[in-house]
Order: sequence, then C-alpha cells, then structure tokens
Amino acid sequence: MTSQPPHGEAAADLALAVIASSTAPLVLLDGSFAVVAASSSFYRAFQIDPAHAAGLEIFALGGGEWDVRQLRSLLKATAAGNAQIDAYEMDLAREGQVTRRLVLNVKNLDYGDTDHVRLLLAVADVTDARLAGKLKDDVLRQKDDLVREKAILLQELQHRVANSLQIIASVLLQSAKRVDSDETRTHLYDAHQRVMSVAAVQRQLAATTLGDVDLRGYFSELCESIGASMIRDHNQLKLEVTSDDTLAAADVSVSLGLIVTELVINALKHAFPGRRKGKISVDYHADGADWTLSVGDNGVGMPADAASAKAGLGTSIVSALAQQLQADVQVSDSQPGHKVSIVHEGGAGLVT
Repeated sequence: MTSQPPHGEAAADLALAVIASSTAPLVLLDGSFAVVAASSSFYRAFQIDPAHAAGLEIFALGGGEWDVRQLRSLLKATAAGNAQIDAYEMDLAREGQVTRRLVLNVKNLDYGDTDHVRLLLAVADVTDARLAGKLKDDVLRQKDDLVREKAILLQELQHRVANSLQIIASVLLQSAKRVDSDETRTHLYDAHQRVMSVAAVQRQLAATTLGDVDLRGYFSELCESIGASMIRDHNQLKLEVTSDDTLAAADVSVSLGLIVTELVINALKHAFPGRRKGKISVDYHADGADWTLSVGDNGVGMPADAASAKAGLGTSIVSALAQQLQADVQVSDSQPGHKVSIVHEGGAGLVT
C-alpha cells in the first residue's frame, strides 16, 4: 500500500515539528507576517524570548530590528506569489551589539491549505565568515604590498651596487694609468675588467623583474652592454647572441652572465690583435636538463703553447662558476678561432 502525503492540519503539524526540531534558524510566518513557529536555534541566535514571540509580527521581534523596509516589501511580494527571496542580504542592527550580516531565504509553502498563507524564512548569519574573508583579503593585500615593496627595494639595491661597481672600476682604471710598474698596471687592468664584468651582469639583472630570467633577452642585453663599452669599431668586431627560450633562476643567471662576460672580454683582449676584423658568438641551448653555453670567435686561435700555459684569473673564474653549475668546461680550436663551451649533461637541471 502506497502512503499518501499529508494534507491540511496533518501537513501543518508536520511543518511545525520540522521547524521546531531544526538546527538552522527557521521561522514560519502567516499571511500577516506573524510568527507561527520558530526553531530554538533562531531564538537562541538572535536572543529572542520564545514565550513572547508567537503571534507577533516578525517586524516587532526584539527591539524592532527586524523592521527593515526592504524585508517588508520582499515578504509582501512573496506572500502574493509575485516573488521568492533567494539569498537576500541585510544587516541586523541591534543597540549595543555588533551589527550582523544575514542572508535570508523565504519560500511560500503550499501544503494543501489555500486559505492560509505560510512563509518559511531561513536565516543564515554570515558575519563571521565575511569578516574572516575580509581579514584574509587584507592579509593577502598586505602580502602583495610587501612583495612589491621588496621588489622596489631590491631593484634599487641592484642599481646602487651596479653604480658602486662602476665607480670602483673607474678608480682602478685611473690608478693603472698613474703607476710606473708594468706588472702592477697589468694587475690593475685585470682587476678593472673583473669589476666591469660583475657590474655588467649586475646592471642587466637590475633591469629585469624578480623571478625567472629570460636568457635570450638577458644575454643579448648583456653583450650589447659589453660591446658598447669595449668595442670601438662595430664594423671591425661583431658580437652576436643566439639562444632558445630557456628561463633560468636569478642565481643561475648570475653565474651564466659572469661566464659570458669573462669569455667575451677574453676574446676581445686576445683573439683580434692589430685591429683584426672578426666576430664573437655567444650561443645557449637546452634540451631538458642538458644545456650548453658556448662563446666562440674566428680570431687568431689558441697559441701553440696554450696547453702548458698557466691558467689566468679569467680561466679560473670560469672554471669555478662551471663547477658551481655542475657543468664541464670544454675548449676547442675552431680553425679559425677559439671556442669555450660550458656543458651540463644529465642530473637535475639548474636551468628550466
């Protein structure tokens, strides 16, 4: 035998029982918006005495804080069947208490009694949730502000470091011009070029944003800077860069930039004596974790006694940086010219 849905008084009694036992704040109103029944959670949440609530208009509950013009209009429209309140938000302001933000849902119930309107009002207090969301937004906003401030300060620091390095380089150069000892002058010139190498890298990094560095743009700007300061006749010597679209972390970019600068400066010093024409090529390509950075020229090539010659400061710097990057240094005679490659194979890729 199939059970039939309750009608009339049975339906009304069932509705009252459901409302009374609900853990959510619910209020059952009649056609005049008087309280027929309410859940204990509603009374408790809004500090209303249930003994005096039945039969009162909802607008008269408490100290009259429910008497909100928009709520009146919406309840009337819902009772007339012209509207249904879904997630209507209103503020409940009570004297001496924190204003609460409420979300209201109202449904016109139909349980077989067409002569009597019944409205079911569900109330959700979202004050704490909204406050928590606002606090979270404030924290995220403050974090973003701090990140932006840190970025500005870091870029300012980078600019100042680059400027300071250029000043130091100028002092070394002036000192080299004043000394009488050829050996001392040579050491001062080498020190000047080392400082200029670091300054060039620092200046290019200062122009980039924080985070990963686009190596193609980075190497191009770095070599453009080196060429502008060290190549007098660009019709005589050309400096070219080829690279893929690899991105590298800032610390890796520093090491790669220093290697490029050292090798390019070395080629400019030794590969083209007597105003010889030529080209220096910088190339970087990666394949997963494997990558190769090479600097080559079409100059005079390596001297015959290069294998027995003592490694200079630049060579030592390049070797140390390559070791830091877990890469090998490979030197070859290009015929004509000279090529140095920094090769990283297998293992974790430092450049991604």
